[in-house]
Amino acid sequence: MNITKLIMVLICSAVLAGCASSNSGAVYKRGEARQVQTVKMGTVESVRTVKLEGTKSPVGTVGGAAVGGIAGSTIGGGRGSAIATVIGAIVGGIAGSAVEEGVTRSDGLEITIKLDSGGMIAVVQEADVQFKPGDRVRLLESGGTTRVTL
Repeated sequence: MNITKLIMVLICSAVLAGCASSNSGAVYKRGEARQVQTVKMGTVESVRTVKLEGTKSPVGTVGGAAVGGIAGSTIGGGRGSAIATVIGAIVGGIAGSAVEEGVTRSDGLEITIKLDSGGMIAVVQEADVQFKPGDRVRLLESGGTTRVTL
């Protein structure tokens, strides 16, 4: 039964890794290709480090529940095994959800920009590019999404 548990943990880990999405200014969804974007120019006024919460999909909960249920089923026998399976599934589901959120959490930046047009805006995105006050930046806007690039 230990090999079954190991296989389930590996499968759940692979699925969770596949759930990670990106809020990077350099990552586009497939459907965003060849779409017109509005370009604005501005100057970075300030940059603040923030945390981007992780995803909370059913995958982490279901995967954790499956692993917990399998682990619980190895405890006891008869009715005790059934109770341990249910408890294992519940605890595993809670733990799987927490693990997914923690694994997919990332560092972000809140970038405040003084637009050339005179307005002031702030954009939050992943911290994969470092910005500093005084940097000249481009803002790419399309369909409610804004990206800041150097």
